[in-house]
Amino acid sequence: MAPIPQPASAAAHSARKHDVSLYQFFAPGGVLSRTHPAYEFRRGQLQMAQSVEQALEEKRHLIVEAGTGTGKTLAYLVPAIRSGKRVIISTGTKNLQEQLFHKDIPFLEQALFPNGEGRLNVCYMKGRNNYLCRKKLYDLTGQPVLSGLEEIEHYRAIAAWEKTTQTGDRAELAELPEASALWHKIDARSDACIGQKCSAFDKCFITEMHRRAMESDIIIVNHHLFFADLSIKQQAEYAPDAGILPEVGAVIFDEAHELEDVAGSYFGVSVSNGRVEELCRDVEASLQRNHMLSAQILGALRNLRERSMFLFALLPQGEGRFSFENRRDFLEENGEEFMALQQSFTRLRSELENLPSKPEEVFNFARRTQELQVQFGFLMESEDPNTVFWIERRRGGRDKFNIYLQATLIDVAPILKTCLFDKLECAVLTSATLAVGGGFEYMRNRLGLEHARESVLPSHFDYENQALFYVPPDLPDPRTPQFAAKAADRIRCLLEITRGRAFVLFTSYAQMNDVYQRLLGELDFPMLLQGDAPKSALLEEFRLTPNAVLFATSSFWQGVDVQGEQLSCVIIDRLPFAVPSDPVVAARVKSIDAEGGNAFFQYQVPAAVITLKQGFGRLIRSLHDRGLLVLLDNRILKKQYGRVFVESLPNYQRTTELKQVEEFFRG
Repeated sequence: MAPIPQPASAAAHSARKHDVSLYQFFAPGGVLSRTHPAYEFRRGQLQMAQSVEQALEEKRHLIVEAGTGTGKTLAYLVPAIRSGKRVIISTGTKNLQEQLFHKDIPFLEQALFPNGEGRLNVCYMKGRNNYLCRKKLYDLTGQPVLSGLEEIEHYRAIAAWEKTTQTGDRAELAELPEASALWHKIDARSDACIGQKCSAFDKCFITEMHRRAMESDIIIVNHHLFFADLSIKQQAEYAPDAGILPEVGAVIFDEAHELEDVAGSYFGVSVSNGRVEELCRDVEASLQRNHMLSAQILGALRNLRERSMFLFALLPQGEGRFSFENRRDFLEENGEEFMALQQSFTRLRSELENLPSKPEEVFNFARRTQELQVQFGFLMESEDPNTVFWIERRRGGRDKFNIYLQATLIDVAPILKTCLFDKLECAVLTSATLAVGGGFEYMRNRLGLEHARESVLPSHFDYENQALFYVPPDLPDPRTPQFAAKAADRIRCLLEITRGRAFVLFTSYAQMNDVYQRLLGELDFPMLLQGDAPKSALLEEFRLTPNAVLFATSSFWQGVDVQGEQLSCVIIDRLPFAVPSDPVVAARVKSIDAEGGNAFFQYQVPAAVITLKQGFGRLIRSLHDRGLLVLLDNRILKKQYGRVFVESLPNYQRTTELKQVEEFFRG
């Protein structure tokens, strides 16, 4: 008889209640104080750990805002380990995932088992496209499909690495560039996966990762993987083998302020000209390899490529993201072209199904063909009132455009309630930025989270003495043409006081480039501009360059950590309201207003509050940091809604006087 699987490893059990209480772990003189070189007692950390433990024991959901410096990760890891349950921890970024797995978990292992008498049973999972597919790599061997010397070089490096790697995770391949065209051809994305019928199944890195997850007590993932997995399970109606994440008793979402956007994208539908081309390319390469590429198949592929190119060229023109509201008119005018594309999918599928004694991957191509056909049908013909339909054009290489047809849920709350929160025993949502005006009503409404305990923890930092918040009362409204010149002047003046050492963060690329150009040659400090180098390289250069000033947009508003004097000032150009013309934002506004709500106060203001808190959160990262926060948008002082922003921010010392800014830096 097979042994009954235990809920947690013996090591986790020995680290449980009977051994070390939360107080004994976190309090002065406790385990943490004896093992952590930079230990300080943080009341908020102990309170958070107690709240998480209580939520896990009582099988209740919990939403907790814990400011920077609380020590959130240990405050949820310790109760998760002690609970004896299998717990998924989902983070907003791969960086935090790596910190948890490579830094926090080894530290806890050492603290809980100083003599090496046990270990924590933890695994770390990323999206499938981070892993190598061995079958694809073997299939490439000796095939003339590598284009150029660079790809051949990358192929050799990957083939050598494959023989020694334990995980197949591309992060181990430091020399492989981020944008390697070859990786896309050999990664383990599910499109080409044939599961147990694959000749490399037993050696597969995804199989191995899944097996490790089944044996682990704590599984560290990121939000993208978590919601991709949840949407697959939902589509498969919770078939036992759907998805790669095992069933768990609890999920802890760190950086939970990102959940609505990530969930919205995974419960939506997206097709692109690139996806159609990729299908055609995969079919061609596979059948050529298997000597099955007939004239009929070639004809069907040519027909599909032409029809797809034609339909995507007919779509409404526009740059960036824009709404596709006139789908009905479009179909009336171009219905024949749409039907011709759908028929070309049917033709390719039947040609694939009619192939005699075909390899397993051909069934997969037929499934992908049908999936694309169904998704095109939904995107063009669905009348679902809770979905917004839109188009995005992204510039590809060599003057090419990738065109995406998208459908996004307007309100994710109902689906998250039924698919996630109603099915989980315990969900813990935490971040430094979840509360608006001291409460969680906005987050609860947007995510469909009911009956949750709530907690806003006091910060560990002395914001009143560590940070000065300056708003210039005399600048013009940022929506007027006069703003950029006046803002650039004030930024120059402020940077002279702070001697550079600043992030200047913008809500748009246009404004960033405009102000950067105005200040070029005017500043005596090294100026770095987002886009001139990869994000990680820019951050490294900022850390190593005395008095540097970094000009950046949204990707530097969160998940960026620069401690010490090197970053002594964060300047934000304007209140970060989402672009009202963005199709998803516009649809959400319209939906709330149509139901009798006030979208500005219920959705737009709270979302902007959370973004502003994220941006300002870059400045004070430790007890010893000190610096200046600047918002160049004085609507925060003049408009009625400004009070919501002010009340949601930490209790920084505030001023509207430049003189006080000078005194702060002299002090």
